[in-house]
Amino acid sequence: MTQAPIDRRRVRGDESRRAILAHAVDTATVDGLDGLTIGRLADASGHSKSGIATLFGSKEQLQLAVVAAAREVFIEAVIAPARASTPRGLVRVCAILSSWLAYSRDRVFRGGCFFAATSVEFDAKPGVVRDAVVAASSEWEDYLSGSIEHAMTAGELPLLDDPRQLTFEMVSFLEAANTRSLLHESVEPYQRAEAALRSRLIALGGDPELVATIGSPTA
Repeated sequence: MTQAPIDRRRVRGDESRRAILAHAVDTATVDGLDGLTIGRLADASGHSKSGIATLFGSKEQLQLAVVAAAREVFIEAVIAPARASTPRGLVRVCAILSSWLAYSRDRVFRGGCFFAATSVEFDAKPGVVRDAVVAASSEWEDYLSGSIEHAMTAGELPLLDDPRQLTFEMVSFLEAANTRSLLHESVEPYQRAEAALRSRLIALGGDPELVATIGSPTA
């Protein structure tokens, strides 16, 4: 069977789009999504304004593409490793928390967690970009809550009766660590968050030995 010819122009366009998005996502964590403009992105990425406009069409479409790209990075950095290496239950909850801490602490993006930054930027700005940020953030919290619920059902958190409440508390600890670490240029907030997460899970009946893995590179 004869293979279809490769569309070199399309391949180059896809490569350019990925490179521009990688730069744009990183920039947005520092300058904000509203700080992204086709002109500024062209100057910073070395691409022409017309080339970027052709790839994304408008600033809003660029912002939506950036949110989608950030979501993929988040899944790859936080969700996928825990899902691939641990069974459902408390061990996975601990692995997810460890992955999130590493994602923020190791500065996958210069400005820390993309969604922690853009949630603050767009919390009072209605529109499709805010909707995309909300959808991605909700997807993450739903996954964490579902993982906590599996641990509760398995009897690993015998004193827990509200997975959503625990999810709210955990996300608050994580986002506070992210923000304070950036503001104070310190890793101490991550250590504080790890201690708070461990304490909360142990108080709910979690296995102290297992909970101790939160923050560990082998979690």
